[in-house]
Amino acid sequence: MSKVTVEEWTARFRAIGLDDAAMEQWHRLFERENPEGHQEFLEFLGLPPERIAAICKHHA
Repeated sequence: MSKVTVEEWTARFRAIGLDDAAMEQWHRLFERENPEGHQEFLEFLGLPPERIAAICKHHA
């Protein structure tokens, strides 16, 4: 099974009409309601630990 990339995920969000503000809101909600799940999702996307930490901190 091939891995889903950040670019593919972002393209799917855009395809359903999410803009940057909506994606920001999605991340904030995910981080607030399930920080461990958010981190696991970012790891699933193959992001390096430094980028994951920055994303989680930004959306906390």
